Amino acid sequence: MNDSSPLYTASVPVFRHYLSRLNGFLDRTAGREAVLTARLAPDMFTCGQQIATASGFALRTAFPLAGLPVPVLPEPPPDRDGLAVRIAAAQEALATLDPGAFAAAGTRRIRHRAGFADLDQSGADFLHLFGMPNFLFHTSMAFAILRANGIEIGKADFDGLHDYPPGFRL
Repeated sequence: MNDSSPLYTASVPVFRHYLSRLNGFLDRTAGREAVLTARLAPDMFTCGQQIATASGFALRTAFPLAGLPVPVLPEPPPDRDGLAVRIAAAQEALATLDPGAFAAAGTRRIRHRAGFADLDQSGADFLHLFGMPNFLFHTSMAFAILRANGIEIGKADFDGLHDYPPGFRL
């Protein structure tokens, strides 16, 4: 990793880590795949769409920071297998990024849309105020939908860092 690329360090490894956590979420749906069509509220994305959107946000954020066009992810069905394909494609695309391409990312201007808003942000603001929060929002919503629908999933599943004894509940 290149120490002169702090926005690389703050983005690509984080995206790759949490994409692997999303794969773990999918593993938890085995035998209960219908949960991927659940949503927290009628006007929110389904769990599957939250996972697909998070996968897209990883690329939609990292590639502009590197000064590169955003690759198109496959659009397989939003079932377990299709979402796993999409996550794997995002992981593979992120693995191609050169940390050196992020050297000027903090001051690079990123022009993009947020819903119907046209935004023009520095790379640092784009990552910290838009890209990473949106990625984590969609990842968190997928987690919340799974929990709300009885999937046994906890904080350790979300971040891959916590550890709790068997049977421990918050």
